[in-house]
Amino acid sequence: MRVLIVGGSGFLGGELARRCSAAGHEVIATYLTRPGEAPGVEWMPLDVRRRGDVDALVRASRPEVVVNAAYRQADWTTTAAGAANVALAASAVGGRLVHVSSDAVFSGAAIRYDETCVPDPITPYGAAKAAAETAVDAIAPSAVIARTSLIIGDGDSPHEALVRSLAGGGARGVLFTDDVRCPVHVTDLAAALLELAASEHHGIHHVAGPDAVSRYELGVLIARRDGLDESALPPGRRADTDIPGPLDVRLECDMTRRRLRTTLRGARQFLARRGGGG
Repeated sequence: MRVLIVGGSGFLGGELARRCSAAGHEVIATYLTRPGEAPGVEWMPLDVRRRGDVDALVRASRPEVVVNAAYRQADWTTTAAGAANVALAASAVGGRLVHVSSDAVFSGAAIRYDETCVPDPITPYGAAKAAAETAVDAIAPSAVIARTSLIIGDGDSPHEALVRSLAGGGARGVLFTDDVRCPVHVTDLAAALLELAASEHHGIHHVAGPDAVSRYELGVLIARRDGLDESALPPGRRADTDIPGPLDVRLECDMTRRRLRTTLRGARQFLARRGGGG
């Protein structure tokens, strides 16, 4: 199978590229500033804001599957218009599209959100992600739109790097005790996205872990797994700051889980202490 991963040099995109290549697929992956490191992948520069460039790359590669994992939190054009450009190009060649969205499309007012819930974003990034969903649904109604949450790995995610730095005294800041999400492991997420790509399903799917944890509790779990000093992690309340954004957003994934063979593990499971401890 010929797979195009847009945003392949990112954390999730890199895992998708590695997984597809290992499975024997022909993989083209794009990058904005520098190529990723996944072996067996054809790396191509691409700015998704340039519709002509997106069209040219997709027409030249003619992928059977396109996974769009590209975003930039501070850039509406990349996140929203870029998603529309990818959807238009994928539709033009008949490619199966999986668009990666985010729990940022929700305000947190309802706390729990299933796949039928309508976006009510309260940040520019959330609004851009919601606009992207609308565009993808209108352009490619057979596409999968996969909302996910905080993505964690085996030490290589941005949140894990922050926890290490805080625990070692190399960074200033706090981990919020009132900022709650449903973290997902990057390998589970990538497997689920590719399973959805190979299915006949379409529309909104929630792909997140079953454990709702605060940023602080997540930091403690990471510290315990990695043998770090959890007492060095500084707690704080996001509600006491002027940082915009939702506090408690929990993606309900029951419909998606019923459709998947892939198990979406919770943070308390995939961050269990190394060596078998709890």
